[in-house]
Amino acid sequence: MPVEFLGIAGTNPASEVEPRTGGALDLEYTAKLARAHEDNGWDRVLFAYHSGSPDPAQVAAYVAGRTERINLVVAHRPNVAYPTLTAKTFATLDHISGGRFEVHVITGGSTADQAAEGDFLSKDDRYGRTQEFIQILKQAWTSDERFDFAGKHYQFEQFVADIKPLQQPRPRISFGGSSAAAYAVGAAEADIFALWGEPLAGTREQLATIDAEAARAGRADRPTIQIAFRPIIGATEELAWEKAERILGRIKDVQAGTPSPKARLRSRTNPENAGSQRLLKAVSEGDRHDRALWTAPTGLTGGGGNSTALVGTPDTIAAALLDYYDLGIRIFSARGYDIYDDAVDFGRYVIPLVRSEIAHRESRKDLAS
Repeated sequence: MPVEFLGIAGTNPASEVEPRTGGALDLEYTAKLARAHEDNGWDRVLFAYHSGSPDPAQVAAYVAGRTERINLVVAHRPNVAYPTLTAKTFATLDHISGGRFEVHVITGGSTADQAAEGDFLSKDDRYGRTQEFIQILKQAWTSDERFDFAGKHYQFEQFVADIKPLQQPRPRISFGGSSAAAYAVGAAEADIFALWGEPLAGTREQLATIDAEAARAGRADRPTIQIAFRPIIGATEELAWEKAERILGRIKDVQAGTPSPKARLRSRTNPENAGSQRLLKAVSEGDRHDRALWTAPTGLTGGGGNSTALVGTPDTIAAALLDYYDLGIRIFSARGYDIYDDAVDFGRYVIPLVRSEIAHRESRKDLAS
């Protein structure tokens, strides 16, 4: 697995630059966007989650019937369903999709959004629950014998799932976070550890922490590392930066209107999650970093999740991604501001450049060995 690309499985065209004009679930658009990713070289798409969103597992099942190849990554919060039920639900979805299912486990970075669904655990307790949740999923998906579990957050006796995932030994489990508790849980349990796009120095620091926590947990290797960016692509450098400045203006215009349901439940000025705090630290150090990283949108959105951009021509953005590849990143998550058009452009113009260069490097290695 030299490199993979993860896109977003949006359920409507809205974004930070595009206010929503219709309902939360536009099925025609959802299928169209998923096929745009599949047809343009992407490997995976993420079905995101917040307290008021359409159910991502059901949307993924719908998309499974309208695509053939792309992997379907379903975001899931441990507080919303007991892990034994979740194990069966997702094993079923793996069969429906022909073995194309993966899960991204979200611990929860907003106390308000957790409380909206009746979850009042402290942050560290949420990470403890996530660890138990992942452990149960793994065992439920692989055990043919009944088993008990007696943890702080989950207790049950003599469970065995009659349906196991189609994938063997089981689907991949991804996870994200940037607090001490997150590093410990993700490094110990996750197959994929997802990071937001920081400057190279900050990413290098995070990788060292994950390596240390993985070793502490007794793992021989770190999880596969994923990193997320917002690509802003232009035919020339000048055009790319002009486009970037227009995007800033569009973000401000949307923010001046009615907040989205998700935006109402998080602070743009004082985020509580460590990942957003790290992003805002990068903002305070300047809005341009390394080869092409731009943090101005991050400042406007208060470090709101995947918000750091890579700006430039396809060649520049591909080179910037390869800088992260050289650090050990093997999955790139990318989501443009004009979601559909950017998914097509990134797939057509950036993904082939990255894949070609990595293949070239691997070929040189083979010749040298």
